[in-house]
Amino acid sequence: MTRASSLSLMFAGAAIAVGGAFAVTGFNPMGSEVGAAPAVAAARVLAAVPVVATGADAAHPTVVELFESQGCSDCPPANANVNVLAARPDVLALNFAVTYWDQLGWKDTFAKPAYTARQWDYSNAAGRGQVATPQVIINGRGTVVGANPQNLARAIHDNARGLGGPTITAANGKVTVGRGSGMATVWVVQYDPRTLTVPIRAGENGGRTLDHRNVVRSLAALGNWNGAPVSFSVPAPSDSAYRSAILVQQGKGGKIIAAARL
Repeated sequence: MTRASSLSLMFAGAAIAVGGAFAVTGFNPMGSEVGAAPAVAAARVLAAVPVVATGADAAHPTVVELFESQGCSDCPPANANVNVLAARPDVLALNFAVTYWDQLGWKDTFAKPAYTARQWDYSNAAGRGQVATPQVIINGRGTVVGANPQNLARAIHDNARGLGGPTITAANGKVTVGRGSGMATVWVVQYDPRTLTVPIRAGENGGRTLDHRNVVRSLAALGNWNGAPVSFSVPAPSDSAYRSAILVQQGKGGKIIAAARL
């Protein structure tokens, strides 16, 4: 990998300049994780992500969203850490593959423009003005690179939402968001909980084989919630192996105030 003081790339159809010294292939809003030698980065994954107290449980999971690309050489450590989190009942780990690496040597097999747009929503809401990979968003609140297990665990702790928020119940093909305060968008996410192994044949990760878990296959807004109980019909997964989850989120790039697996 190389370093540069500025980098111009086409992100989601818009050319932006990224200032400051950082690893060209990574995003580093929280520290110096990105840019480490590949062997060092890979070694970090050998340590399990520490379990920290968040108040979350299986009915009120912490939402961990990873934005990554198979074409990004800094992404495998973060991807591996989120794969570990995917096994925890108190965490809803979601792998969003973005598209802006697709013209740089390898087209991601899971990427969709909607996932790139979601990362941009977070960036715009926080006033960052840029997107890059890897990036982990916790409960729609804090961000971390995700390659370092200790830093990832700290971010999960620092951005915990506990057991608060409206209740989410499901029955007979419908989901109901209970009474609460505020306004939010209700999203349904379909994801694949299996370990999907992809051989990468070109680009920065060419020659590697990467495992993915909880790959997001679709994301759709069901409607709005304004504090009063409301119900929505939920589409059946397009594949019997997929699972669905509900996110209640305060606007584009806003805080996630409730979440549940269906």
